[in-house]
Amino acid sequence: MCGILGLILGDIDDPTSTTAAADLHDALYYLQHRGQDACGIATCASGGRIYQCKGNGMAAKVFHDGSRVQDLPGFMGLGHLRYPTAGSSASAEAQPFYVNSPYGITFAHNGNLINAEDLRRYLDREAHRHINTDSDSELMLNIFANELNETGKARVNSEDLFNSLERMYGKCVGGWACTAMLAGFGILGFRDPYGIRPLVIGSRPSSTMHGATDYMMASESVALDQLGFKNIVDILPGQAVIIRKGFAPEFRQVVPQIAYSPDIFEYVYFARPDTIIDGISVYQSRQNMGYKLADTLVRTLGEDVVKEIDCVIPIPETSNTSAASLSERLKIPFCQGFVRNRYVFRTFIMPGQGSRQKSVRRKLSAIPSEFKDKTVLLVDDSIVRGTTCREIVSMAREAGAKKVILASCSPPITHAHIYGIDLASSQELVAHNRDRLMIARHIGAEEVIYQSLEDLKAACAELSPRGPTQEFEVGVFCGKYVTPVSDEYFQHLEKIRGENKKAKIVEAAKALLLTGHAGEKEINLIKDGATVDENGQVASETNRNGYSAANGDLNGHMRRKRERESSGTPPVRDRHDISLHNYATEPPRGYE
Repeated sequence: MCGILGLILGDIDDPTSTTAAADLHDALYYLQHRGQDACGIATCASGGRIYQCKGNGMAAKVFHDGSRVQDLPGFMGLGHLRYPTAGSSASAEAQPFYVNSPYGITFAHNGNLINAEDLRRYLDREAHRHINTDSDSELMLNIFANELNETGKARVNSEDLFNSLERMYGKCVGGWACTAMLAGFGILGFRDPYGIRPLVIGSRPSSTMHGATDYMMASESVALDQLGFKNIVDILPGQAVIIRKGFAPEFRQVVPQIAYSPDIFEYVYFARPDTIIDGISVYQSRQNMGYKLADTLVRTLGEDVVKEIDCVIPIPETSNTSAASLSERLKIPFCQGFVRNRYVFRTFIMPGQGSRQKSVRRKLSAIPSEFKDKTVLLVDDSIVRGTTCREIVSMAREAGAKKVILASCSPPITHAHIYGIDLASSQELVAHNRDRLMIARHIGAEEVIYQSLEDLKAACAELSPRGPTQEFEVGVFCGKYVTPVSDEYFQHLEKIRGENKKAKIVEAAKALLLTGHAGEKEINLIKDGATVDENGQVASETNRNGYSAANGDLNGHMRRKRERESSGTPPVRDRHDISLHNYATEPPRGYE
């Protein structure tokens, strides 16, 4: 799950203006929750010259607290925030991406393609376009560029772009929302035919040219609201919009709408509560989730058990709204029993269970007075691996809780997410092959209560302008995805997830070695490397082929030789983008 932006100003005559970059930079902070792994901005100035600044890290780090914005002149641009998915997290995969042919295209993508391997083969064998990263975003960009190149024109128009998008849609399968920019021409945005990933567009009067209008696209409406954009509308499933410099937006249904099924995880967890997605208020949907979860608690536990609950405590912050409405419905006191440290990353994306457990303690602290000798009802938005919840239950007991009941605003997560959120592999999910009683024992709670899938869908659908028959992408809860998906894709997903996990585990082992805390397991991983089995599990490569560090491979030469032979590429820790001059990789300048 990523955050994307696209902006074109009405005033295109000031060649030195950095207003576009300044607004895009501000918008990154409103969408920072959508991606903390990497970010970037690309702008276009007069003459079609493209400027970029991107890299790994949060917006404040990559843009040096905003000082890099002055290096990004132009009247239009794109912004991107990357959320770590199952692929690589190298700097080379920070977006926006760029291809110089045809016409100079930059591209920001949110989502996932489930036929990426087929597209990679097509680009190699038929389109003859080189792909330099493991990102399916680069694949989609090159599919679009190749279709646009088929026009054979020196200059293209909107009709050419719409037709190229239509052909691209015929080749790509998955869920996506994208913004793109053609050098000197304008920007465009488009959304998958199922409406899985969100994208909105708004307008505002130009502040520098009377009668002109600025247009902006974003993953969430909050970014537009905060920057003064009005008339905000959703780009529809299968729809594209093109905004040429100096012109009003052109909307086109480039392919038929197959479904209107936004990912329900946006409402459960990912989106900000002050956002409206596809006409549904995220805040109100979470209120509804709390009301319906309260009713489920009474039905499951009985009124007598519910009366024993002394207080309702949210696990901050996404569940705050739902916990408050649950408390209201049950007439049980609501209290903030946990204090959240806002300067720690989300834990379910961290490598290794041990790292996640330690991070929970850094992220949350309990207020003992709210737990001592009480039966507490903890409310969370979802339960993924169970690692975080188990640690939180333990913290509640250490703070003096008599009994701990855990309630989840979403159903058990039993399947992989295939549209851009790397939650976990199926085997790592706590609900995989466990019922709720087994899960309660696993995390150390007296009871675990889940929202039903029907109630979760109803909590959101009741607010939909399309009525209560509104459908959602809910594959993580039931295995029924809105797009066709083959068994081979799940195997591919587990493999690349394992490779990514392997790299993080080895890096963590090296960090422990440098600080003097590495044990025998970490030393073996460093000396012998790691291998990924067919289920995506990572283990030391000790004694593989009868040759290990103990047999003289102390510097890992044989391991690296095997990796080069199997992949054709020497393993590296990081890579940088090669397409454009990147201000983020420059040394600091005097004015900083």
